[in-house]
Amino acid sequence: MTETLVRGAKILSVDEKHGTVPFDGDILIEGTTIKAIGSNLQAEPGAQVIDGRGKLVMPGLVNAHTHSSETFFRGRYQGMPLEIWLLYAYPLLMNDAIGERLLYLRSLLLAMESLGSGVTTFCDDFFDPPAHDLDRLSTVFRAYDDVGIRANVSSAVMNIHTLDALPYAREVMPQHLQDMLDFGPPITTHDYIDYCRSAFSALHDRAGRLNFMIAPSAPQRCTPDLMVACMDLAIEKDVPYHTHVLETKTQAVTGHEILGKSIVAHMNGLGLLKRNTTFAHSVWVSEEDIALMGEAGMSIAHNAVSNQKLGAGIAPIRRLLDAGVTVGLGTDGVCSNDTSRIFDVMRVAGLIHSASGPDYSKWVRADEILRMATIGGARSAMLEEITGTLEVGKAADLLILNLNSYAFTPFNDATRQLVFSENGSSIETVMVAGRVVMQHGQLTTVNKAEIFAELGELLPAYLTEHAELERRNSIFEPTMAEIHRRATLQDINLDRYQGDMPAFDGSNLA
Repeated sequence: MTETLVRGAKILSVDEKHGTVPFDGDILIEGTTIKAIGSNLQAEPGAQVIDGRGKLVMPGLVNAHTHSSETFFRGRYQGMPLEIWLLYAYPLLMNDAIGERLLYLRSLLLAMESLGSGVTTFCDDFFDPPAHDLDRLSTVFRAYDDVGIRANVSSAVMNIHTLDALPYAREVMPQHLQDMLDFGPPITTHDYIDYCRSAFSALHDRAGRLNFMIAPSAPQRCTPDLMVACMDLAIEKDVPYHTHVLETKTQAVTGHEILGKSIVAHMNGLGLLKRNTTFAHSVWVSEEDIALMGEAGMSIAHNAVSNQKLGAGIAPIRRLLDAGVTVGLGTDGVCSNDTSRIFDVMRVAGLIHSASGPDYSKWVRADEILRMATIGGARSAMLEEITGTLEVGKAADLLILNLNSYAFTPFNDATRQLVFSENGSSIETVMVAGRVVMQHGQLTTVNKAEIFAELGELLPAYLTEHAELERRNSIFEPTMAEIHRRATLQDINLDRYQGDMPAFDGSNLA
């Protein structure tokens, strides 16, 4: 079996023994896994030897939440809250599904950018309306297999009409517009679970690093029987139960207006808060919600950049951490972030929580951020036994960074400089499961120039079609704006906004 020896590097293992303090040593890799970490290690004759002098070796980053379906909408929208943004990124009135070649290239592009910026694992909450198609899901898996990334991939589902998953929607939207949104019966719980079982049989554990995960879109968008059936299957297959919870104030109002309780309390009542559970966002969670989440030992994907671009608010990360909730970092989709770089999310997450209050002992520290970006994300993906730290027996998912770079000159503190200074430009080598997928800043698994050339030929026509789709869906924007306005004015005894906006009336002032 092929061996690789990284000799004489600074190693930032993020394991329990060393934490986020680097130490000098060697790493011996055999096949796909780490065989030894120590000093003066010896490799078999003919092994590849990488000179680690002046280098920092660290675990590959984990993107705990993204959406490959948004990859072609980079830089397309700004100044929109989620409820309006969804009209254009996920239109109510749809064209035919994107063609298979563009589907492949779209998935490939996200994985290429991710690997190039140090992300070795991501959780793709893949959404491909109007149907669940195993062949199309297989195309996404094939792209990730070809480029060499590790991934959890879903086929996200919802079976409640959009207008019944939003407060005030039926009241606000004119009837003639509502009539345009009659799409026939939604997928049944039985049919979706049957589809998921087929996905597990055909695609799960592909190449030893690509898995299928369960992703009901959100509790307000799925019937209780579907949510429970999804959890039962997630537990049976030992995979994440990945869902969106309380991203915006509108969603917080949705819980009280439609479910009669907080969305987290609703899920708890259904028995859906478990080790498998990962919430994307969790901005508008209450103290009671946080306590339930901590007791369950569940996880969240903290999308610090996306939350700000869509004006969602600032998640209570310190309180979630203190309650025992595992926190990973996610970019969310490229359309609500504009990059797939976790280094960007690390920096924003390392800064924005200092605005939570003057008690600086509660501010989120760089070492906590680094753990979120590595082992926290791995745990949220239920991959903590495989990746997220550099330890003997784990997969050789790692980054080698050049310390002779702007970000590390002078070299003061590896963790702080990774969080506050690095943007991915110091990365020289990326390895996934022992395979070098990027070397000297160049991907080794695909031809980047050819991919970009083909995208340059195919994307203009696709984006022209999408622009027409945006125009068609703009008729719903006044309705979504009014829903957002009404929800924003509600007093829910909770505020996750920051800045110089006037305070809300009522107990928000307390």
